[in-house]
Amino acid sequence: MSRPTVIFSHGQESGPWGTKIRSMAEAVRVLGCEAASIDYQGIADPTARVEKLVAACASVDTPLVLVGSSMGGHVATAAAADVNAVGLFVLAPAYFMLDFEALTPAAPDIPIEIVHGWHDDIVPVDNSIRFSRSCAAALHIVDGDHRLTDNIDEINFYLKRFIIRLS
Repeated sequence: MSRPTVIFSHGQESGPWGTKIRSMAEAVRVLGCEAASIDYQGIADPTARVEKLVAACASVDTPLVLVGSSMGGHVATAAAADVNAVGLFVLAPAYFMLDFEALTPAAPDIPIEIVHGWHDDIVPVDNSIRFSRSCAAALHIVDGDHRLTDNIDEINFYLKRFIIRLS
């Protein structure tokens, strides 16, 4: 398989080229991957975000890996099957959120890795444990909070290893 294109989906309160995404994009570019990030600012509805991601992926003719953080993880998961992604890598994904459990997307039948912080006060780590258990996703629980800013070196290690394994 040729090196994939990696498409990033940011969280509810962040932007397309925040610190984590810039760092992850550089990490995958070193591996020879193309990297793009979708701008969802001003779009609160997760379904509209999924539609925007699916539309953006339509013109990509290389294998796709979707990467998402928080709501972006939910969005990437929901879009993965529709865009024929070959891998899904998510950070503190917004799965099984209180009062919105039914909106949690089904796990696509592709390799999935999740990184979540033990000290996340926005999305409980138990939600990622539950999701991972349901689909045998690889789960990395790190000593971090929801933003995972202090864990970027670990995240990049896991992401690069994930990309290499897919190739």
